[in-house]
Parts: sequence; structure tokens; C-alpha cells
Amino acid sequence: MTADERDRAAGQVTGRRNNAGQIASPSPILHGLQIDETLDVPGSLSGRKRRLLQVRAKYALTLAIAAVWATLSYLLAVRWISDLSAVLGAPLAYSVVFTIAILPGFMNAFIVIGLLFDRRPKRVALSTHPGISILVAAFNEESSILSTLESIERQNYPGPLQVFVINDGSTDGTMEKLRSVSYPWLQVIDLKVNGGKAKALNAGLEKVSFSLTITLDGDSYLYRNALSHIVGRYLSDPPNTAAVAGSVLVRNSRLNIITKIQEWDYFHGIAAIKRLQSLFQGTLVAQGAFSLYRTNTLRDVGGWTDCVGEDIVLTWAMLKMGYRVGYCEDAFVFTNAPTTFAQFIRQRQRWSRGLVEAFRSHSGLLFHRRMSTLFIWWNLFFPLMDLAYTVFFVPGLLLAVFGIYWIAGPMTLLVLPLAMLLNYLMFLIQASMFVEQGLRVRRNVVGFLCYALLYGLILQPACVVGYMMEVLGLRKSWGTK
Repeated sequence: MTADERDRAAGQVTGRRNNAGQIASPSPILHGLQIDETLDVPGSLSGRKRRLLQVRAKYALTLAIAAVWATLSYLLAVRWISDLSAVLGAPLAYSVVFTIAILPGFMNAFIVIGLLFDRRPKRVALSTHPGISILVAAFNEESSILSTLESIERQNYPGPLQVFVINDGSTDGTMEKLRSVSYPWLQVIDLKVNGGKAKALNAGLEKVSFSLTITLDGDSYLYRNALSHIVGRYLSDPPNTAAVAGSVLVRNSRLNIITKIQEWDYFHGIAAIKRLQSLFQGTLVAQGAFSLYRTNTLRDVGGWTDCVGEDIVLTWAMLKMGYRVGYCEDAFVFTNAPTTFAQFIRQRQRWSRGLVEAFRSHSGLLFHRRMSTLFIWWNLFFPLMDLAYTVFFVPGLLLAVFGIYWIAGPMTLLVLPLAMLLNYLMFLIQASMFVEQGLRVRRNVVGFLCYALLYGLILQPACVVGYMMEVLGLRKSWGTK
């Protein structure tokens, strides 16, 4: 049976349904690109156009309010800039104030307003469940790989399912663990030599049969209905959607203070940004830990690039082709976060290197005319803001202890109300989502205080080192997610 015949047997059809539920001819051109959609996409095109117009109106209003906030912030900072100019000179003073105060304030205001406007469109009820292929790249995952496979089995996904675990030259007992189970949907690809995550995923992609491909880390655990939710979100999203990122949460959050801090980063920051980016038509990272991709598009872009940031480079390649990348806020996967400061720093350095790799491969996205381009520009400014924070703000805090308020002083307190509002808003949104899924937000006050007050002191200097490592072309590895 061919791949096309398997897809049809799973209830898939070529084209899309009209409002009467009849099969219509495939959509020819949408937003300037050819759609090779092979799955049933509900909803009328006119309805999607109306929603897009509403989203554009929200985007314009959000941008305008954030710009007003930034303008007021600048007017309040004029005296600060003047005083700092006497010490550093005007060019450097303006650069410092804009990168540590004005620009972050604009971004925070944009996030707050955008989240207030965000209304998730409901997923349609699935009458059929298309076949999906899951790729699990595993390197030294003997302690967790069986739990990951168990979470797939417990999904009870109604449609056809195939899972490829690619053992990427593990030196522990990963292969022995895999030999001890015999799920009917499981196939193991044993690569004798470690070649990196991208090569492992591409080896699995060669064997994929279905129209939808999902990636999952070897130490991740799918929460109930995660597969149905992410597939349903893909089928409910606009037809030019090529990928959907799942919601990644910390699995080992009770272990120590390091994982407790990261629990808030995943629960608050990462989820909120993905939610906002999805609203404005362009999630920037469909992370390898749990994301769904259209298989044909994966193959069209050549699969995963051999680099440390293979997931962000892949996502930007899809955005460059004109596709949309969505986000499913209630398709949960729990993954193990780094358990030591050294592991955490290596992870964030790797993510920072991936950002540089993405710009090196797809810098042309800066000039695409679409709402998500704003977030590409944000990413361009992140290295500058991280550098300014590390070189100026952290020393400025030390100077403020001794009564020298050149950089950090009373005006710095003005950012606290917006920061508190942002954190409270993100908490309300995520807590509501948890309740809907039968979860409860665990009390983690110490972790939150460390996240809110100390996280940047560790994170941003680590990111600066990561940028420099990539610029200098230092050795890469994929041992840390």
C-alpha cells in the first residue's frame, strides 16, 4: 500500500470541505504560495479572511499602544539620558537606556496588550483522525525512553500511528531498553555512530509514511490527549499552516531550586511568547521537544539542518517559504529540564547559538511583509539587549548599592508595575488552561521569586557567551536540549 493509500484509508482526503461538508477542489493559491494541503481543513475561506482582518486590527492597535508606552518612557528618561551622557557620552548613553529600558518596555507592553486581545479559536471536533508519524531522536536516554514510549501508548490515539525511535549512537543502555518492549507501532533505527540530532531526525524522516510528522524528545512525557489536541489544532488552523508547536512544561520541577526556577520560565515566559506569536501568524520556534509538521513541507525544506539550533532553523525555513507556524497551548508535554547551573547555562548557550544560526541562514525574513516580522526584529535585538544587560545593567546594580545611580536607580522602579502586570496576566492565562486540562498549578513561591528577581542575572550573561561561541565558530554538540 502506498503512502497516499494509507492516508486515504485513515480517513484523509485531498482538498478541503466546503460549508456543506462536501469535498471541494484543493485551494490553489493562498497568500502568494502554493498549498499542497492533503488533510481535511474545516471552515470557510471567507470566515478565515474575516478572522485575519480582525487579527490585523488587533496587531495595529497593540503596536500603537506599545509605541505610546515607549514614547512616554523615553520622555521620562530624558533626564536620565542627560545625566548618563555626562559620564559615558551621548551615543553610548542613548544606546544603554534604549537597550535596557525603552526597548524592553516596548516589548513588555506589546506582550501585555497582545495577550489581552488573544482569543484562541476553538478546535473542531475530529470526525476522523489522520495517520501520524512520531520521530524520537534518542542519545543516552536509558532512564527515560520507556516512559516516553509508555506516554505514547497511553494516548490511545484513534488514527494510524507509527513511531520511529532513532538511537543516535548511545553509549548507555538505551538500545537494551528499546529491545525490551514490543509495541506494534514502534520501529527502532539503530545508528551505530553518534551523528547529532538533525541527522537522527532526518534518518527517521526517510521512513515516514503519513502526512503529519511529530517530533518528541526521548525524555518527554505526553499528557493525556496531547496528540489529538495538536492534530486538532493543525486541522483547525489556516490552510497555510505548516507546523504547530506543542506546549512544553518541566517534568522534574520538584527536584531542586534550578528546576523550580525553570518551571516558571516554561510555564510563564516561553508559553506566553509562543501564544502571542501564534496570534500574529508566526510562532518562531516549533521546538523539537514536541511539535507537529506537515511531512511534505519538511521534505521540501530538506529536513533538519545539521546545527545546534536545528528546530529554529527549520521553523524559519518554513516561515521563509511563506508558511504559518501555529501553537497548541493545551497539547502538553512534560520534559526534563537541566538540573545543574552548568547544564542550564549550556542549554541556553545552545539556544543562543541556534538564534545566530537562524539569522545566518534566513536573515531575509527581516524584510518579509507579514505581522510575524516584528518578532524576527525582536530576535535581532536580543543579543544587543543581553549584552547591554550584562555589561551595563548588572554593574549598574552594584553601583546603586553604593548610592551611584548612573544606570540603575529610582527610575528603574518604573518598570516594576508593568512587569508585575505581565507576570500576573501570564499566570491567569496559564492557570486557566491548567484547570481546563485537569491540572493544578503547584505552589512554588521560592522558585517564582528567584525567577522574577535573579533569573536574568544568570540567563543573559550565559546568552552573551553563547552568541560569542557561535560567532567564533567553537565546537558544537547536541548533548543538552
